[in-house]
Amino acid sequence: MGKESNTILGILAGTAIGVTLGILFAPDKGSNTRQRIADEAGHARDKMSETAHDLRDKVSNTVTHKKADFDQQLESIVSDVSHKTEDVITSLEQKLSDLKAKNKKFQKS
Repeated sequence: MGKESNTILGILAGTAIGVTLGILFAPDKGSNTRQRIADEAGHARDKMSETAHDLRDKVSNTVTHKKADFDQQLESIVSDVSHKTEDVITSLEQKLSDLKAKNKKFQKS
């Protein structure tokens, strides 16, 4: 996202500079030139605001999706660990049962 936002800001800045220079060098009255600069500055501000909102929405959506993916992966890991734990407990219970059986044989002897 960083490269994309830098590119957009660069394009906007370049456009604003180009428009401003074009207006300044155009032969027109000072009041008309100032008005055109003010109008173009307003358009540039609106465009930058729109771009900032778009970037904010993209970041928000990305964070939301990444969080959902993370939650899903975490749930999957917890589920896998739970199954593995059950396997280990079952195995330990079987070994304990075998040891108890062997211990009874020794006690009867």
